[in-house]
Amino acid sequence: MSVIELKDLTKSYGNARGITNVSLQVEEGEVFGFIGPNGAGKSTTIRTLLGLIHPTSGSATIFGKSCAEHPDIRRELGYLPSEVFYYDGMRVIDLLQYSASFYKKDCTKRIHELAEIMNLDLKKKIEDLSFGNKKKVGIVQGLLHEPKLIILDEPTSGLDPLMQQKFFELIALENRKGATVFFSSHILSEVQKMCSRVAFIKEGRIIKQEKISDLQENSYKKISLESRAGIDPASIEMEGVSNMQVKGTSAHFIFKGNINAMMKRIAGVELTNITIVEPDLEEIFMHYYVKED
Repeated sequence: MSVIELKDLTKSYGNARGITNVSLQVEEGEVFGFIGPNGAGKSTTIRTLLGLIHPTSGSATIFGKSCAEHPDIRRELGYLPSEVFYYDGMRVIDLLQYSASFYKKDCTKRIHELAEIMNLDLKKKIEDLSFGNKKKVGIVQGLLHEPKLIILDEPTSGLDPLMQQKFFELIALENRKGATVFFSSHILSEVQKMCSRVAFIKEGRIIKQEKISDLQENSYKKISLESRAGIDPASIEMEGVSNMQVKGTSAHFIFKGNINAMMKRIAGVELTNITIVEPDLEEIFMHYYVKED
C-alpha cells in the first residue's frame, strides 16, 4: 500500500521557482530518502503534501487521503520541520503535554522515554534551550504519539554527532515497529545509512528515483590511474565515464558500465598504479547533477 503518493505535484510562486510535476510513491514500512541541495524544493514538497500550502496543480495523498481535505489524517503522522519555533515562556514538559493533548491519549511515559534517549531536560524553559536542544524537542514532539508515518525535513541540523547517532537508532527502531519514514536531507551519508530508496530533486523537479543498493552496485566504479608519462584524457574517454579529473600524472573518474570494456581501454596506457573502488553516494549524486546540466 502506498502511504505517500504524489502525482504531478506543482507549486508555483509567480516568478520564483517552486516545484514542478513531482511524482513519487512511498510504500508502507519503507524508509524513503528525498535528496537535493538547499533550495531544490524539498520543504515545499513536504509542506504541500501536508496541506500547509495549497498546490497549483497535481495531487498529494497520505494513506489515500489529502491532508488539505482531510486534516484529521495528520493525527497518524509525526512531522519534524527543518526549523522549529516555540513559545519561549513554556517549559519543555508543558509544551510536550500540550502537544500530546491533540492525540487524546496519555503520552506521559512515552515523552519521558524519548527525552531520556535524546538527553533532553524536560524542566527547562524553551527560551533557555540551544538550537540543538530545541531540535530535540521537535523530535520528541514528532514521535510522542507513535505515528504510523514519520516525515523528517533536515532532521539532524543542530544535533551533535552523538545525538545524531541516537536519533538514527531511534528512527530505525520506529521503522522496525512498523512506521513508514520519509526522510528529506541534503546530507547524503545520512540517506545512505538510513534509506532503502531515494529520489533526487533538482530545481523543483525529480531527476532520478533509485534503490540505494542499485546506486552502489557494481555498475558504478571509482577508478584512479597513475602513470609516469602522464595521462591523456582522450585515451580513456568512453561512454559511461564522468567526473573526469586529470592532475599531472594521475587521473580519477566515475565509470558506469561493463568494467571489462574499461579495462581493455586502460590496457593501452602505461600505468604505475590503478585502484578501483565503490564510489560513495555523494559522488554518484554529483554524477546525476552534472549529467542533467
